[in-house]
Amino acid sequence: MAHIVIIGAGLGGMPAAYEIRELLGKEHQITVLNSTETFQFTPSNPWVAVGWRKAADTTLPIRPYLERKGIAFIAQAVASIDAEHSRLALADGQIVSYDYLVITTGPKLSFDEVPGAGPHGGHTHSVCSVPHAEKFWAEYQEFLKQPGPFVIGAMPGASCFGPAYEFAFIIDSDLRKRKLRHKVPMTFVTSEPYIGHMGLGGVGDSKSMLESELRGHDIKWICNAKTTQVEAGMLHTTELDDMGQIKREHQVGFKLAMMLPAFKGVEAVAAVANLCNPRGFVLIDEFQRSKAYSNIFSAGVCVAIPPVEVTPVPTGAPKTGYMIESMVSAIAHNIADELAGKPATAKGTWNAICLADMGDTGAAFVALPQIPPRNVNWFKKGKWVHLAKIAFEQYFIRKMKSGNSEPIYERYVLKALGITRLLDRSEP
Repeated sequence: MAHIVIIGAGLGGMPAAYEIRELLGKEHQITVLNSTETFQFTPSNPWVAVGWRKAADTTLPIRPYLERKGIAFIAQAVASIDAEHSRLALADGQIVSYDYLVITTGPKLSFDEVPGAGPHGGHTHSVCSVPHAEKFWAEYQEFLKQPGPFVIGAMPGASCFGPAYEFAFIIDSDLRKRKLRHKVPMTFVTSEPYIGHMGLGGVGDSKSMLESELRGHDIKWICNAKTTQVEAGMLHTTELDDMGQIKREHQVGFKLAMMLPAFKGVEAVAAVANLCNPRGFVLIDEFQRSKAYSNIFSAGVCVAIPPVEVTPVPTGAPKTGYMIESMVSAIAHNIADELAGKPATAKGTWNAICLADMGDTGAAFVALPQIPPRNVNWFKKGKWVHLAKIAFEQYFIRKMKSGNSEPIYERYVLKALGITRLLDRSEP
């Protein structure tokens, strides 16, 4: 009997547990470790932050759904990993041994890289977790009583730019509905070299389309922004030119701010010798396997993917839902094959597919592969994307409750959007 341990029960960890359980016989043991008892559907956090969703709408208890599938669950953070001896030490002192380890922790949010940033002791908010979104909602309700300037964007080193754009348009839409938009000057401050870069070097016509949307919604922007410090009511950022030289210093005043941070690997993972790159992201091969430890696999935001290109202010490459789902599926099949005495052959698909809500409309992009040059480079906007993201949210949450391991993007979302043919065309 093999014991497969999965660290993390988010968008990668829970689907990984379900798919591994589906592929393996019941004689094999699966255990999921997570620091909390609750699954969070992270893509809905911007809606929670403006009161369009309650936390109860986008979260669910992990234990009953995993145990229903014969998967053990321990609600404890991992304190350390002894990769040489295949065992973990948990925060409460428990020792857990494994035959295979699957790391799907997500990232550490590196607010500390910019003094004064972050929702805990700093002056900016985040929508990276449900508690952060709820904290924003509490302050937003007070903000609405006496509106003022709003700053939104992404810090140096950020890799997940989609939610920043989403949130800018969601805030704009919410303020318009409340007839308060005229009282709230908005500035988008981003480390991207240009609007619509998205950490991907742009996708299709994303630059001109998103510039047009920001302009049409009266949102000013600063690109190549190296934010250096945040004080109460003031964000300090240095705008660089294309050669990385200082172009202008900005002091952007605000009454409320949401700035996405750079990501790093979580401490317990980053501390393992030879497992990670200098920022703590797991180094993997084409089969999602650690390059240093043959019985460790990893998927999601915590894996190391090189930037698409060098930019004046550092930017990272995003890991979208489709990519994460593909990585997870590859891991499940590779572990199943190894236990059956076969070589690992399944590979994750590093393609970027994203649905971004924009309040009452939305934008979808497809980059196949993620790193240019691409076979497919597609970006579209419309009300249908807003509706598709709502459908995606509801389906994924039901999927986590049912224990279904079926890939949602390929079977449902892509067909609903009518772009499955683009995937077919991208294959050799």
